[in-house]
Amino acid sequence: MDQKQDILIGRDAEIKHLESISLSKEAEFVIVYGRRRVGKTFLINTFFSDNYTFKLTGLAQKSKREQLANFAVSLNRYGGGIKYRNPRTWYEAFNMLRELLEKVHVKGKRVIFIDELPWLDSRGSNLVSALEHFWNDWAVTQNDLILLVCGSATSWITKKILKNRGGLHNRVTQKIYIRPFTLAECKEYLKSRDIIMEDKEIAECYMIMGGIPFYLKNIRQGASLSQNVDEMFFAEKGRLDDEFNALYTSLFQKSDNYIKVVQALSSKNKGLTREEILKTTKLDNNGHFTTVLQDLMDCDFIRRYQGYGNMSKMSIYQLTDPFTLFYYKFIKNNGKSDKAFWQYQIGTRQHDTWAGLAFEQLCLNHHRQIEQALGIAVISTRVYSWTTPKTAEEKAQIDLIIKRADKVINICEMKFYDGEYMMKKKDYNDIERRIRAFRMANEIRQAIHPVLVTTFGLANNQYSSIFQNTVTLKDLFK
Repeated sequence: MDQKQDILIGRDAEIKHLESISLSKEAEFVIVYGRRRVGKTFLINTFFSDNYTFKLTGLAQKSKREQLANFAVSLNRYGGGIKYRNPRTWYEAFNMLRELLEKVHVKGKRVIFIDELPWLDSRGSNLVSALEHFWNDWAVTQNDLILLVCGSATSWITKKILKNRGGLHNRVTQKIYIRPFTLAECKEYLKSRDIIMEDKEIAECYMIMGGIPFYLKNIRQGASLSQNVDEMFFAEKGRLDDEFNALYTSLFQKSDNYIKVVQALSSKNKGLTREEILKTTKLDNNGHFTTVLQDLMDCDFIRRYQGYGNMSKMSIYQLTDPFTLFYYKFIKNNGKSDKAFWQYQIGTRQHDTWAGLAFEQLCLNHHRQIEQALGIAVISTRVYSWTTPKTAEEKAQIDLIIKRADKVINICEMKFYDGEYMMKKKDYNDIERRIRAFRMANEIRQAIHPVLVTTFGLANNQYSSIFQNTVTLKDLFK
């Protein structure tokens, strides 16, 4: 297992979960899910060393007949010389799989891996009903059997399997959600591929691509980050050409509605309420719209939060996926206009403005590391944002607030900077103004500790004392 842990960077918890499943004395129905390109299949194939009793990968956008023919190919591959004909229905297909498995006797577990299961489910296919019958009628009684189901279409997995109200209700025994890498895991992954980057460059890479292993895998050794970004996203026939559309169509049925929501959210940094999203997108206020929002949250594209002191408890939805934010800021309108587009952007006002906002999202995605740096990892906390009401005469906004159980509130000022951050008088006065407005608006009596989260630290001057703590990139990489 040590070798697998070395190969599978950042997946220690998932490896332990799979190890416990492998040692189980009962039949296991396991769902492994997560967004496109996050490394689901790689995790499973590496852990099980491609040692399957049966494996099938669904075909993208193919008919039921073609999917069943592909199923027969897999049956023949694992059937030990038995010739299987093409099944006509999914009930017949799973019955043939049962016959194959009944002939197999192995030391240890019989492992069935069905990858990209949602792609198998063409209109009127009865796939889910056939899978239900296969599991409930036979597989659940096989204590040496592991059924692994994987797919990027998280909305399909959630609706048809995890929240199934029919024969698969509560039948899934284990579920493993694969998340993107953290900063530390991105650094470890790049190092494993002999890609040399400084921490600030890795942070900017994360701010563009998020912690998606496949995107990091496309970084070319010997080229700068800006060169790689141009080659991947802005060059004609780039390495990740049309990735945005492929991402959303692979994850969601009727992806146009999902794209409308994220596009609306991309225009408002702090987020929008449900009503504001409906007004912007002109979508119908119904159950499907609720599903769209929930699916986007399930895939870590957006987050739902309540502003600090929000008396109405109205939820705000905020776009948090780095790649989607970068797409709407730069790729959508500039893609393929110039193969050196991103290299020309470095150091411009547009780049610096984006970097400041993207760094705020990076900090939000790593608030646990911030809490660890503050020594409050063991204290119960809640994370908020806050904006003055629309009726307030003086406007103020705080993007990251950590409310602690020990009666202290940390407000975080986040600065993406080339060197040590030099506090200026106007910035000092602005922080004092926002703290004062925040305290008065919410009638706060407990201590408020301002925290600077920045790249390389804080230069000492007459204004730096406003910060009780400083968190640096080094802390965010832990």
